[in-house]
Amino acid sequence: MKRVIFIMSLAAGVFLILSFSRKPVAQPEAGGIKWMTWKQMQDAEKKEHRKVFVDVYTGWCGWCKRMDASTFVDPNVVSYVNEHFYAVKFDAETRDNISFRGKEYKYVSQGMQGYNELAAEILNNQMSYPTSVYFDESLDEIFPVPSYQDAKVFETVLNYVASDNYKKMKFEDFQKTFTGKVK
Repeated sequence: MKRVIFIMSLAAGVFLILSFSRKPVAQPEAGGIKWMTWKQMQDAEKKEHRKVFVDVYTGWCGWCKRMDASTFVDPNVVSYVNEHFYAVKFDAETRDNISFRGKEYKYVSQGMQGYNELAAEILNNQMSYPTSVYFDESLDEIFPVPSYQDAKVFETVLNYVASDNYKKMKFEDFQKTFTGKVK
């Protein structure tokens, strides 16, 4: 019996030592883009009108992950998005029902995979990932921008939308005048 108690005590001691010597689990980096769900964005929009940026992605998309790891952590991008937009992170394959502008959007199964009807609608049935979709302060869609964008290109598009220059000129013309720093 003494031997059993000794082994249990020894095991407990080793467990405690290992528990306290472990490195803490890394927490998400503070100060990143303040991502919202569709519902959170719509609630926030009722209090303060802002333009909306939607990152449409899938869990299997490599370019989506690259954009998360590079573009969406760039300090200029983070600051500008948080100041001028509500940002929605939207998995195009979510099985959750989403209410938006008085309509209920559901998951559509296609064999082993599928898509959410809202993704199809805002992507104009061009299911390409990643795609950045922009909405004005009334939640009317401005335009989608398909494919990966590095921080510099993404900053240019953000400024084009936030400054309302999309109403006045073509993006190509805006690019020629954009200085490369978000304004």
